[in-house]
Amino acid sequence: MAEMLLFHHAHGLTPGVRDIAATIERAGHTVHVPDLYEGRVFDTLEEGGAYAQEVGFGTILERGRRAADGLTGALVYAGFSLGVMPAQLLAQTRPGAKGALLFHACVPPSEFGGAWPSGVPVQIHGMDADEFFVAEGDLDAARALVASTTDAELFRYPGDQHLFADSSLASYDPEAAALLTDRVLRFLDGVK
Repeated sequence: MAEMLLFHHAHGLTPGVRDIAATIERAGHTVHVPDLYEGRVFDTLEEGGAYAQEVGFGTILERGRRAADGLTGALVYAGFSLGVMPAQLLAQTRPGAKGALLFHACVPPSEFGGAWPSGVPVQIHGMDADEFFVAEGDLDAARALVASTTDAELFRYPGDQHLFADSSLASYDPEAAALLTDRVLRFLDGVK
């Protein structure tokens, strides 16, 4: 079974993120879910994004890096939107990565030192009309990543919601979230 380090989105460590982690654990995997916001949870994406900007994205990345301290290097790194940044950083730079799951966002691999590492499979998930995923360049980064390696898959879902997998938010899409969860569990079952 796989071991995962899962980073939350800009709302913070919501009940919906905890529910996803619990679902993955019930399937037999180990999931670590650090709180990059030190207990803060925000009602709106704008409030959470403002907090992340106030604290600084460098601080968020460093909190993510510290969350991996003391854990095995043989991890699958996963993140939702804002949490993609530390997940992708660690997947690209920390030795022993077993895979990456990038939900609702993707950063060009050049931001973290170059090409996607060989032998590290990755899945990227986003909605076709999500204004953040499509208009802010994440979809383009995802397509480029998929084109650069044979170990990458991009899954697009119909709809325009950004954080569609979090059951505690108004943007939740049960059908898309169930499909995402199924794909994630199959991915994790294949991790060696």
